[in-house]
Amino acid sequence: MTNFDKILSYFDELFPDAECALNFSTPYELLVAVILSAQCTDKRVNVVTNELFKVANTPAKMLELGEEKLKQIIFPCGFYNNKSKAILKTSKALIERFDGNLPSDLETLTSLDGVGRKTANVVIANAFGGQTIAVDTHVHRVSKRLGLTSESSTPYQCEMDLLQIVPYDRRSKFHHQMILFGRNVCKAIKPNCEVCKLKDICKYYKNVNNKKKG
Repeated sequence: MTNFDKILSYFDELFPDAECALNFSTPYELLVAVILSAQCTDKRVNVVTNELFKVANTPAKMLELGEEKLKQIIFPCGFYNNKSKAILKTSKALIERFDGNLPSDLETLTSLDGVGRKTANVVIANAFGGQTIAVDTHVHRVSKRLGLTSESSTPYQCEMDLLQIVPYDRRSKFHHQMILFGRNVCKAIKPNCEVCKLKDICKYYKNVNNKKKG
């Protein structure tokens, strides 16, 4: 069994049913939820969007809602000024350029204000059933620690590295497993290395141990 096969097997053991934690009914709802999720927990986003989508779940209704009311509703998610502007700019562009419909390809999605590569990949994978890998802070950190990308890699380079090694039909699930692993085991601060079955192949764990010995 290769190191990567060991990673896949362990992830399946820990998170066999890993999937998107954000609640949504349409691609547009997911896009809004992902924008709101920056620096915010999925749990809190779901509470907020449960109220938001009752009054504005399409680009047209979002513009009708307006910036001030939108800010009031999304306030608990933090960074509400920037997030409200991004949501409204994107909603306006969707109406003007795509008749209110959300495009399903990476290049077009990332041409929208407030939609970066990570956000676009999340939407493609979860709203359109594509096989992509969205690199957030958890995926990037875990990839570096497990040696799946270099220590100096950018999120884009990390994505390219993962696409080379993750089987096509596993990409989206692997992305969700990486997030859960990063949140629950391989945390940014005080990772639970002692309970992790991957510590024998983990660069981070080896470096920490070497420093202790030195």
